[in-house]
Amino acid sequence: MGFIISLINITVDVVTLLVIIQVLLSFFMSPYHPIRQTIDRIIQPMLDPIRRVLPQTGMLDFSPMVLILLLYIVRSLLIGVLRSIS
Repeated sequence: MGFIISLINITVDVVTLLVIIQVLLSFFMSPYHPIRQTIDRIIQPMLDPIRRVLPQTGMLDFSPMVLILLLYIVRSLLIGVLRSIS
């Protein structure tokens, strides 16, 4: 069980880091840069459903924050279930 919990933690941490990097790169890097396109291809499929649900707030995009919050909630739920099983 410990390996699965570690894998969940690492996955959530990596995706969270990629979301933060994507947000930061969106301020400084061209959307056509290969690094940014690669990160966008990974993160955009997770952000698009959130953007469809969230109301438009002008120039501010809260979907990365919501995604990070959802990742932490899912991680907590999964780890809780795994710990209760073992």
